Amino acid sequence: MREPADRREPRGVADLFSGGRLVAIPRKAARREQLLEHLTETLFAADREYSEPEVNDALRTVHEDCSALRRYLITSGRLTRTRDGSSYRRATTTR
Repeated sequence: MREPADRREPRGVADLFSGGRLVAIPRKAARREQLLEHLTETLFAADREYSEPEVNDALRTVHEDCSALRRYLITSGRLTRTRDGSSYRRATTTR
């Protein structure tokens, strides 16, 4: 017997991946937020500073469009960057 929709666990992001690679960046904002949370948790250490090439390399391990993923991570508040764009960090809190 299936549980009512409001009592089900939120679905994970595993169905967005095939062979360790992201199939597509979700268009729906809620799904994309789940993905961004997953990427933040799995690709970026909380206490480390990253250069833009390091961020790009990390994101390329899952999807070729690293610039779109990087932009989504910044606009969602999951990554922060210095004004000149030379340094990125995992945010301590999200917007």
